[in-house]
Amino acid sequence: MIKKSLILLLVLFISFHVHATHNRAGEITYEHISEYTYKITLITYTYTPSTANESRDSLEIKWGDDTKKEIPRILIQYLPDDIQKNTYVGYHTYPGPGVYEIVMSDPNRNDNIVNIPNSVQIVFTLKTTLKIDPLLGFNTTPVLLNPPIDKAAKGRIFIHNPSAYDADGDSLSYKIASCYGDEGLEIKNYQLPLASNEIYVNPVTGNLVWDSPVKIGEYNIAMEIEEWRNGIKIGSIVRDMQIEVYDTDSHPPKIENLPDYCITAGDTLSFSVTATDQDNDYITLSASGGALKVIKNPAKFPERTAKGTVTSQFTWNTDCSNVQKQSYDILFRAEDSNPKVQLTDYEDVKIKVVAPAPKNLTATAYDNTIELNWEQTICTNALGYKIYRKKGSYDFTPENCITGIPESSGYELIATTSGTDTVTFIDNGTGFGLTQGYTYCYRLISYFGDGSESYSSEEVCVELKRTVPIFTEATVNYTDTENGSVKISWLQPTDFDTAKYAGPYKYILESANELYPSDYSNPIEISGINNTTYTDTLINTYEFPKAYKLTFFSGNEQIGEPAYTTSVFLSAKQADKSLNIKFNNNTAWTNYKYTVFMKDADEDCNPNTEKYDSIASTSDNFFIVSELDNDKYYWFKVKSYGEYQLDFIQKPLINYSQEFCASPNDTVLPCPPKLEVESLCKELNNELRWSVPDSCKEDIAEYLIYYSDSQNGKLELLISLPNDVNVYNHYPETTLAGCYVISSKDYSGNSTAPEKLLKICIDNCTNYELPNVFTPDGNGINDKFIPLPYKFVEKIDLKIYNRWGTLVFETTDPDINWEGTDYKTGKKVTNGIYYYICDVYEKRLSGTEVRNITGFVHIYGNKTSKINN
Repeated sequence: MIKKSLILLLVLFISFHVHATHNRAGEITYEHISEYTYKITLITYTYTPSTANESRDSLEIKWGDDTKKEIPRILIQYLPDDIQKNTYVGYHTYPGPGVYEIVMSDPNRNDNIVNIPNSVQIVFTLKTTLKIDPLLGFNTTPVLLNPPIDKAAKGRIFIHNPSAYDADGDSLSYKIASCYGDEGLEIKNYQLPLASNEIYVNPVTGNLVWDSPVKIGEYNIAMEIEEWRNGIKIGSIVRDMQIEVYDTDSHPPKIENLPDYCITAGDTLSFSVTATDQDNDYITLSASGGALKVIKNPAKFPERTAKGTVTSQFTWNTDCSNVQKQSYDILFRAEDSNPKVQLTDYEDVKIKVVAPAPKNLTATAYDNTIELNWEQTICTNALGYKIYRKKGSYDFTPENCITGIPESSGYELIATTSGTDTVTFIDNGTGFGLTQGYTYCYRLISYFGDGSESYSSEEVCVELKRTVPIFTEATVNYTDTENGSVKISWLQPTDFDTAKYAGPYKYILESANELYPSDYSNPIEISGINNTTYTDTLINTYEFPKAYKLTFFSGNEQIGEPAYTTSVFLSAKQADKSLNIKFNNNTAWTNYKYTVFMKDADEDCNPNTEKYDSIASTSDNFFIVSELDNDKYYWFKVKSYGEYQLDFIQKPLINYSQEFCASPNDTVLPCPPKLEVESLCKELNNELRWSVPDSCKEDIAEYLIYYSDSQNGKLELLISLPNDVNVYNHYPETTLAGCYVISSKDYSGNSTAPEKLLKICIDNCTNYELPNVFTPDGNGINDKFIPLPYKFVEKIDLKIYNRWGTLVFETTDPDINWEGTDYKTGKKVTNGIYYYICDVYEKRLSGTEVRNITGFVHIYGNKTSKINN
């Protein structure tokens, strides 16, 4: 037996050393192939002399959907310093959308990692998260172009960058993560390496900064690279990397500081990069990054080696295929060739490639439409164009790398076209025609699938041709439900073809009783081009706004498109001692100021004979009149000040609203109380306590308490209490379980419906307990086995057994009333201990629930010959 144990121990020892002490760094990436199928690439960096490498022709991957598979090693690369790079590739089809965590675990890590205790016995685990969401689009992770093995010098700042390149153009962020071990869990007692100052990851650049190492040795650090699309996280990679710290007098090389660059697609970017080494060691200068990896027109940076100082030239002949929303990160790497330890320096440069602005934008004006034309962009990979409009000019010259149209410009997006070969657009004001009297300015940009946008085109501005009338007035002269009147005025057309339209001229005026009508009626013919005023009479100006449509004719032939405008129409929203007066309108001109007038009225809303008082002026389209009396009537009217942009139209344009009667009323709901509920189980009641802020108390007349004995039951009014009470004890009849809501009611009768308030439910009392002894000796004291005082129990299922497991009593009566007799024979049972099992049927929030209780009861005083002990 001892010999077999020794043999087994030896086998385990040999197996451990065959399968351990080799994993140093790695990561998992994936590439979308089709639909839900992905190519997964696992890269590990191992200790070359380890015999464990020989048994790693495949490694197991857990796909994250409760399946797993061994994937083969397809490539081995031998790197300096006994580093072996292993590449494994597998394919997997997922069942559908979801979030999947891809995991690989392999025993074990290499020995003597300073910040991982007993590292040689710790499993090496890598994780990557895949999110499949068709609404966001399928995703491929970034590739990490800089190997996760690096060297640092004790006492000197160390910087490492993974050089992540995302071909999808997604946003990347970086942060320190945990190193993982067995079962994919964080390694126990793992800690970040000690630093004389700090160690951190820059979330934007991805630079891992260790300032500075204090102890030599090997260290492992994990970095999580997160992908974001439209502000939503769509995946992440946790890279586990290893850093060797040396005690050396050697200094790392230094790359000169470089700026970030922005370049217009089609232009060439060229700049030199220089690194120096103060120890005069040989330096190898290289680069990695997305610009060097793109399929079409990749950048070039020849690797150079020289002693003391080395220079190489970065060159990129860009084109439109290089346009993307995110910048390209280029990581320049300088490594010296010191015979003791090779140290490195990094310099990260961001390069943004921007699409050029659309060229030769022109605008041609008609009576109420404007035609835009421009040259097709050279970036035919754009999805189309975005067209922006503004009334009036905005002096804007895009600064370097500022794309699109800034929100502060006042420009409004009016159209998005599909395809770059569409180079014409007709602006008709979304189908209603543009309004006369303004200068209309336009800009456009091209846009791309990843959300990137080109520089803005130059601005072009134009005025509409005056072939249609221009409204200047729609003022309410008299307010009445039957005899109201509105005066309408306009400017006559001037830019129409008089040879084609020789007259006689006339206008057709139509009206409607709403601000945004689809149909107009009541046509009125107004003869002569110079007749530019009309008073609309015998109309209801009190209850309805008035909208007008004016069409110009030569004979019976219409010239141009109609003009539209409305009057200013008042409405009011009631509040406590205040009214919110709104100035509703859809006028052809722009109103920039309103003066509000008010006077008192009697209880029937009849105005007094006094003049209106001006109470306020505002640029908003509403005004709140406060310090009024509730249920008292007031009359209002508004004087509006408007203008067109063009100078030939008089300013200001003065128009009056209708006169309007309104009364304030308290419609504001009072503050809801904050409710607390506690079950007092022994007293068999629920205690309710509530509070409201001091600022709300004056408005509260009473409190309304609602109750339901079940969680989904209807809340019924339980009681109303005066405003000086804040405690109430409720004694339910059937159960302490229940739900409560409390609402405040103000002096105007306003209160919040219970369904809209927070419901507090309680269900924490157990009301049925059994004693552990009784004495059925006939003396009238404790002669029966009965429960302690209880309530709210529907029934029970009680069974009592003797020490031999024989049933001696059973009942469904909650009162029990067992006198210590055998239920079959009716004879007294022996004294002793009996075991019971009882199912208690109690009414709870969710309905009747069964609670199981068990225990022992000791019988004394039964006049029998033996003890059931």
